[in-house]
Amino acid sequence: MSTEIVTPTVRSVHYKWIALSNTTIGILMATINGSILLIALPDIFRGIKLNPLAPGNTTYFLWILMGFLLVTSVLVVSLGRVGDIFGRVKMYTLGFAIFTIFSILLSVTWMTGTTAALWIIIMRVGQGVGGAFLFANSNAIITDAFPANERGFALGINGVAAIGGSFLGLILGGVLAPLEWRLVFLVSVPFGLFGTVWARLKLRDNGRRLQASIDWLGNFSFAVGLIALLTGIVYGLEPYGGHTMGWSSPFVLACLFGGLAVLVGFVFVELHATDPMFHLDLFKSRSFAMGNLAGLMLAMARGGLQFILIIWLQGIWLPLHGYSFSRTPLWAGIYMVPLTVGFFLSGPLSGRLADRHGPRPFATIGLILTGLSLIGLTLLPMNFSYPIFAFLILLVGFSMGMFAAPNTSAVMNSLPEHQRGAGSGMLNTFQNSAAVLSIGFFFTIITIGLASRLPQALVKGLTAQGVSHAAAAAASHVPPIGSLFSAFLGINPLKEIVSASALSAHGVHTSVLLSRAFFPSLISGPFGHGLRLAFVLAAAVCFIGAVFSWLRGAGQSQVFHTMSDNIEEGLSAAGEIAMSEVGAGSTGVFLDDEDELTNASAPTDAAR
Repeated sequence: MSTEIVTPTVRSVHYKWIALSNTTIGILMATINGSILLIALPDIFRGIKLNPLAPGNTTYFLWILMGFLLVTSVLVVSLGRVGDIFGRVKMYTLGFAIFTIFSILLSVTWMTGTTAALWIIIMRVGQGVGGAFLFANSNAIITDAFPANERGFALGINGVAAIGGSFLGLILGGVLAPLEWRLVFLVSVPFGLFGTVWARLKLRDNGRRLQASIDWLGNFSFAVGLIALLTGIVYGLEPYGGHTMGWSSPFVLACLFGGLAVLVGFVFVELHATDPMFHLDLFKSRSFAMGNLAGLMLAMARGGLQFILIIWLQGIWLPLHGYSFSRTPLWAGIYMVPLTVGFFLSGPLSGRLADRHGPRPFATIGLILTGLSLIGLTLLPMNFSYPIFAFLILLVGFSMGMFAAPNTSAVMNSLPEHQRGAGSGMLNTFQNSAAVLSIGFFFTIITIGLASRLPQALVKGLTAQGVSHAAAAAASHVPPIGSLFSAFLGINPLKEIVSASALSAHGVHTSVLLSRAFFPSLISGPFGHGLRLAFVLAAAVCFIGAVFSWLRGAGQSQVFHTMSDNIEEGLSAAGEIAMSEVGAGSTGVFLDDEDELTNASAPTDAAR
């Protein structure tokens, strides 16, 4: 049976900013690393001398791209629970160190070919373990350090780092990878070393801990079930037999249904465990349950969105505007900057407003605006006017930022102090798992659209430029997912799907076929059909999430804010400074959630 270890909660004026800045660096580093490969993959594969589009090599492409996200999805709940038991700061600092070590190992890769690809995949898994330690404990550390009426703002800044890092990684990957592909891994090392030392010296555990045993069966069943489920999604993107995708593969079906069965078993295990890995009764809290479901919906809309926007830019828009395929990865990252700017503008602001007025209206409006902006994207032509596109993705980023901080703050405020690590881990698991599911969802919708229209367009376009009907028909049977991956990697797909002999045959207009504009013009119609359908479905998911967000309840009680405001008005400036130095001996009461009263240091909180 678990028992609670009460650690004195000491919230000094300076410590909360130390905690926020350190966790922000950690999350920024981890999320930059998660997205930097989206742009750097072409240079990485050239560096290790491996063609990712060759038969049998697509698996390496998918696992290098998605392995980090899968590992963090699986481990964050378990490592959050470990932080609750052994100390969140200890686990967080360990995560910084692990992440840094594997970043160094990635940057010293000396092998080539499939051996190098396997090395990168394994080291990325190691990085994912370190990232899971960081993700699992950062929100809990911030929640421990800040009073309830400031957590929205603090978590908003941390959320900006999380989402902003995923987009900054696009630019860094485009800048560093052409210089030296190892730099995309080495760039994390100085921040990792600094963050590890700083966390070790300055951070301290000031929350409540549990003295409990580790639920090995719960951890094992959760990991096996989620790994199987997410692995099935990854392999479902690959062609199988005569099908364009692998959703009918026995292996994929076994992973999907087997994983779901094991996760059902995990629920049974947790309901009967003495010290469960995760207390499922937390979902009885409406704020916690609805906040997680709303976050899940947004993550499903957001996870694949970044991939599809990059493919749209790299595969169609940039080549049509004179950019060579080899330059499109960098410029795709640059043209995606408004998305990051929007999040930077709204994240801390919405967190601050949610602290004062409650999270529900801001989180709900954020989801509605996200859905509306996605519908706006469906109205654009494939060769759009960039200012309109920039405005719409700015609105996407702004609305996502409006949701993120209030939702995270509401979920964390609904948790008991001694379960914040596991609760934060569950929130991250919902979001990361949904991101993997979203990638599978977006790619499937786009591929279905391509499969129905691209073969005819290829045959018609190729034969019009002199390619024989037999060669054109052979090219049209190439799985359409290969065209998406080619565009994603900054490679002219026609060099991959049309044989060299067919391109060099007499009467073939090779210069036209290999021009920047030919394939983008050819694919824009079929791609646009699937793209618009994906955006509409993602918008629908956001609207469903808005319903969940509204059902969370009114959020933080206004009673607390009234108490806090009255206390602050009655304190002089000198009194505020004096009270901030008072230890944790004096106690008062503040309301963390509408259903929960938590003891805390009232003088220290009031001095804020």
